[in-house]
Amino acid sequence: MNSAHPAPDGRNTDPHALTLTRVSDTEWHAVEDGRVVGRGDASRRPDGRLFVSIDAWHDTAFERIAAAMRADLPGPLHTVVDESDHATASAWRRAGFTTAGREWGYLVPTDPQVTGLGPARPPEGVTIVPAGLAEEGPLRALERVVHDEIEAGAGWQSIPAQVLPRPAGTLVVDPARYAVARQHDRYVGLIRVSPPRRPRIGLIAVRAELHRHGIARALLAHALESLHREGTTEAWAEVAESNTAATALLQGIGARRTGGVLELVLR
Repeated sequence: MNSAHPAPDGRNTDPHALTLTRVSDTEWHAVEDGRVVGRGDASRRPDGRLFVSIDAWHDTAFERIAAAMRADLPGPLHTVVDESDHATASAWRRAGFTTAGREWGYLVPTDPQVTGLGPARPPEGVTIVPAGLAEEGPLRALERVVHDEIEAGAGWQSIPAQVLPRPAGTLVVDPARYAVARQHDRYVGLIRVSPPRRPRIGLIAVRAELHRHGIARALLAHALESLHREGTTEAWAEVAESNTAATALLQGIGARRTGGVLELVLR
């Protein structure tokens, strides 16, 4: 695909003027005086939401790309912006986007003496299976149960986008990243820790009928203690502003909020 978007007034006679072209189904280029001065990208997240992003040298390029995306793509359109980036947030709002939610970023200490999680142990009858030792079949089954419960309850708007299910219910599970809570012969809770330079806590979830039994706290204690033994002093976590339970859990163990991300939407 390579289709041009004319200037708003329909004229484009200046060879040095900015031109806007859709170069693929998911990418737009703004070209000025022979140079690419802006790029727009679109990607559909696993839950079906369509997210867009723009990297532009100046406001005119941004506005032209945003207008082209609005014209070419089915709504609603979503984007995320660092809450401290007021200029970019304002540019999206001028394009018609409004705030849909906010995610907070936290630095989470791993030392049990700091978190106070040393005594946190699972309730009677529940054991923790360390990361890499969970059986893939039961783990996939638990993820599906957890995802269905989230969809039936608070909805995925309460969960950071990185932990969303894939289309048509297909789940991608890497057992090496998951520790799980096992009750008798079934898995009832999980925690996922991604292993980049700063480990990231991607998801903590427990079957709905076992909420408020201390299983999530025990899973978090296990994961953080494991990181501490490996020499990692802090992990990273993102929490939707609306998820008050997760926010209270992190703040209660000394996690420090270090910033936030706005989700904006054009309906």
